[in-house]
Amino acid sequence: MGLRWKFSHQRLAEEPHPLMPSSLIHRANDTRDCDADGLLGALRTVTDPRKARGRRYPLPGVLAAALSAVLAGARSFTAIGEWVGTLGADRLVRFGLSRPPTESMIRKLFARLDAAAVDAAMSRFWWTRCHTGDDQRRVIAIDGKTLRGARTSQQFAPHLIAAHEHDAGIVLGQLAVAAKSNEIPAVPELLATFDPDDLTGTVITADALHTQTDTAIAILAAGADYLFTVKANQPTLLAQLKALPWRDVPVHRAITKGRGRRVTRTIKVLQAPEQVTFPGAAQVAQVRRTVTVRGKKTVEVVYLITSAGYQQAQPATLAGWIQGHWGIEIRLRWVRDVTFDEDRSQIRTGAAPQIMASLRNTAINILRLAKWDNIAAGLRHHARNPDQAIKHILTS
Repeated sequence: MGLRWKFSHQRLAEEPHPLMPSSLIHRANDTRDCDADGLLGALRTVTDPRKARGRRYPLPGVLAAALSAVLAGARSFTAIGEWVGTLGADRLVRFGLSRPPTESMIRKLFARLDAAAVDAAMSRFWWTRCHTGDDQRRVIAIDGKTLRGARTSQQFAPHLIAAHEHDAGIVLGQLAVAAKSNEIPAVPELLATFDPDDLTGTVITADALHTQTDTAIAILAAGADYLFTVKANQPTLLAQLKALPWRDVPVHRAITKGRGRRVTRTIKVLQAPEQVTFPGAAQVAQVRRTVTVRGKKTVEVVYLITSAGYQQAQPATLAGWIQGHWGIEIRLRWVRDVTFDEDRSQIRTGAAPQIMASLRNTAINILRLAKWDNIAAGLRHHARNPDQAIKHILTS
């Protein structure tokens, strides 16, 4: 039987058209206000593992003080201890601390904390932050990262999977992947930690690893749409997409230039053909990215599948979602690897590596919402201005 297909839209003009920069945030039905207690209120929900007797430092204050140090660029427990030790009584009291906690005390406490509870508290807080753009959809990238420096001869390096909002550039949630498992089952688990109302109307983007039937079903069941890359781990689906008559499909093109680079991006979109039985598939796309540097040209072609129909995701919108997903490499992973030097961190004991990753995510979120495009510059600024770092934490 011959291949059956049809265009998902009217023929588009061939001239260049700027790609939409990001996704749209849908918050029209969200009437919640920000948590009145803010970030400190979220930290108060974390259970303290210490016995009440002899507890000299309240847990929310210790976490907030450590976060202020990370916001000022601290990468280790030694650096955190030194930063907190220089704050002085007038600043410590704002965190509810009468004296500075020592580096040793912070190290031991972080190792014993429930990392999942800390992540959940941070996630609840960031989801309930006030947002604008009620007529827009929220698009969330899912991506994983291994804390390579935390590997020892007795334990695997922790692997964390995060939900990263395209538009604001903030981390909405984080989940540890179970030891000896992988990211694939972790995506539905991460989505299940969110309030169902938060996911309704959103779009979840993920790379080819997560182009899985169970993941698509979980996303659709949450009332969201997916946008997946299709590669060799789905050989039948990839072959079906490659075989489509892309030469006959209208092209949507954008060209960007800068720093000696010329990048041409094209996208062709079709309604998902009948032989594609992937759950919820509505459209498929071919994306071609041509980069020219000093006369040398490289070409990358990828295929995508989405449950979003043409009315909700026209070619320019899909192109923006794709660029937004690829942007997580720079906006989150690169910042943690390079700016915070996370892969070389020697923090390895108990829950401490995951707790520190959560604090780094929170620091990045605070700086993003404060309009810092250069996170390294933001960290240096707050290292010089401790009162501003404290203010961000107390007023977020």
